Amino acid sequence: MEYVVEMLNIRKEFPGIVANDNITVQLKKGEIHALLGENGAGKSTLMNVLFGLYQPEKGEIRVNGKAVKITDPNVANDLGIGMVHQHFMLVEPFTVTQNIVLGKEPTNKFGKIDIARARKEIQELSDRYGLKVDPDAKISDISVGMQQRVEILKTLYRGADVLIFDEPTAVLTPQEITELMEIMRSLTKEGKSIILITHKLKEILETCHRCTVIRKGKGIGTVDVAETDANELASLMVGREVSFKTEKTKATPKQSILEINNLYVRDSRKVDLVKGLDLNVRAGEIVGIAGVDGNGQTELIEAITGLRKVREGKVMLNSKDITNHSPRKVTEAGVGHIPQDRHKHGLVLDYSIGENIVLQTYYKKPYSKAKVLNYKEIFQKAEKLIKEYDVRTPSVHTKARALSGGNQQKAIIGREVDRSPDLLIAVQPTRGLDVGAIEFIHKKLIEERDKGKAVLLVSFELDEIMNVSDRIAVMFDGKIVASRTPEETNEQELGLLMAGSKTEKAGDKE
Repeated sequence: MEYVVEMLNIRKEFPGIVANDNITVQLKKGEIHALLGENGAGKSTLMNVLFGLYQPEKGEIRVNGKAVKITDPNVANDLGIGMVHQHFMLVEPFTVTQNIVLGKEPTNKFGKIDIARARKEIQELSDRYGLKVDPDAKISDISVGMQQRVEILKTLYRGADVLIFDEPTAVLTPQEITELMEIMRSLTKEGKSIILITHKLKEILETCHRCTVIRKGKGIGTVDVAETDANELASLMVGREVSFKTEKTKATPKQSILEINNLYVRDSRKVDLVKGLDLNVRAGEIVGIAGVDGNGQTELIEAITGLRKVREGKVMLNSKDITNHSPRKVTEAGVGHIPQDRHKHGLVLDYSIGENIVLQTYYKKPYSKAKVLNYKEIFQKAEKLIKEYDVRTPSVHTKARALSGGNQQKAIIGREVDRSPDLLIAVQPTRGLDVGAIEFIHKKLIEERDKGKAVLLVSFELDEIMNVSDRIAVMFDGKIVASRTPEETNEQELGLLMAGSKTEKAGDKE
């Protein structure tokens, strides 16, 4: 059998951890090959070895049957291997064309950069693969989904025949995910081969030909996707059976915890994105906000948590006005916040994971006395939460940026849930997490609800909203336009409401 890429018995070590322990992956020409594993299983590390960002301690890489040494990404590019990273490598003030040619600028006979030629080539590539990218658009002006297409174009422009996608759907809307899967299929029809790092079983079953499973750094095996199902893949990945349905009793909501009246919030361009919004969340219930990204959800959550100013209206917590309070005052009033952007608002990446776990409480006893930090107490607390939330890290002293995205997320969730706030706001809490971790986080949210806390869940995953919420508030164009219970609606109706279509029900907001 002729493979385009073979990674044979790859071993990669870091201080105190074996990230890849004798793993073998073989990629056929024209296939989409999934690399499936839990957070921290070693998937991204293995692909960083293939892309030349890491050097393996042992093992061999073959490209089209020939043994190769990939010492850096330029060598990978020369061998026809490109990588679309989870966190995009783009320069925001530059145009699409400038970003794509950066480091590989075409020049004319006078040695000057030939931007017109580059622009034409990029337009042709975009048309050929159905990417629909505007070569003249500024990166800062285009959506996340479009930025990802620029990353794909960047690899194609460099002549990649093998494309590695690292968790490509973690930041996309459902519509963008469908479009990306279509793009992947069209790439393979043109003879490209794709390795897809993911832990979304639905995407693997819909798109991939074969799947290699990694568990705790070891290769578990490769299966034909047509001959497997979600349950088998899930248990191969986590080593046990996983429940896809969240078990919970019926909610018994009590007094109102969060009350929002006639709220108006502006974005950074001074445009109202929250427009006269009303919402209440009671003790002992999970309210899910369903909506397409960009309908004011981010601004709403930032306004509640003190990260953005309210222009008009009120935010009440336990009948006290917390409108326009500072983030610390909001936290101390009894709000926990699992933010949408874990790097921007959730962690200080250059602090240790231990320090990050006490970011909300470091100034209180026993972590601090007379303004001096007590590191013994800090790291003891961190050890406890790392164990409880299964945060895979070599030690409490490891920098937060060295952890996989999923493990960073588990650390944030541990920190926020452990304080057991009256109101827990969870925005995309399971983004980038595997099925085992998702099951665990959903249980934690329900536990908080059952303790009589109020939970506000914002998610772009409709199955998560349907599965976990007791009540669903649909947000469209800055307002709550409908309220439903999961029992009385379905994904189709929610999808219509999220797109601004009216469905008849008494009590819906105009």
